[in-house]
Amino acid sequence: MYNTDMPTRADLPSSAQLLRSTAIAIAAAGAILVTVVLPAEYAIDPTGAGRALGLTEMGEIKAQLADEAARDKERDQSAPATERRSSLSGALMGLLISSANAQTASTPAVISQRAEEATYTLKPGEFIEAKLGMKKGGKVKFKWFVADGTVNYDMHGETGQTSKSYAKGRGSGGDEGVLEAAFDGSHGWFWRNRGKAPVKVTLRVDGPYDVITLTPNN
Repeated sequence: MYNTDMPTRADLPSSAQLLRSTAIAIAAAGAILVTVVLPAEYAIDPTGAGRALGLTEMGEIKAQLADEAARDKERDQSAPATERRSSLSGALMGLLISSANAQTASTPAVISQRAEEATYTLKPGEFIEAKLGMKKGGKVKFKWFVADGTVNYDMHGETGQTSKSYAKGRGSGGDEGVLEAAFDGSHGWFWRNRGKAPVKVTLRVDGPYDVITLTPNN
């Protein structure tokens, strides 16, 4: 049976070498933290490297959208029950469908092929959310664009305790493509005007869904 030789004391790294290796590892980790992790996750960029690599903008988008979501959640939780019911009623009254396609409360939603266009005006600081009722696997072609400025947006879906973000951005002038529902539920867009002047957001959709529901700024 072959036994490996035990290393001699001379073969082992010295305390100084171990300290130097540890210091190098700590310095490398710190450099990655400062130049990559902090800019990309928290928009903190003390060296300017994150901005040059395009990571700081990513962090700013994450931070701003997270802040908006937290404030909206806090506002909804702190609102009286009567106010929340009033807000819901207002959203339902904002259905963007023609009278020919309007449904009564007793009529179940019918997924059908639709093509619609709507324009929303957002004052500075205001937001609006437009959602399509869709079935899993349903595909809707969409295009939206902003006149007189840009917006922050989040294209997402939700149902019950399930939610999914398909795309998001900050300072965007528009987007287009195909929205495919990952599950049965409401799928659509959240836009907020962070500029200093009013903007107009125009949305065009074409595909199988029931109705467009709106949640306006309150």
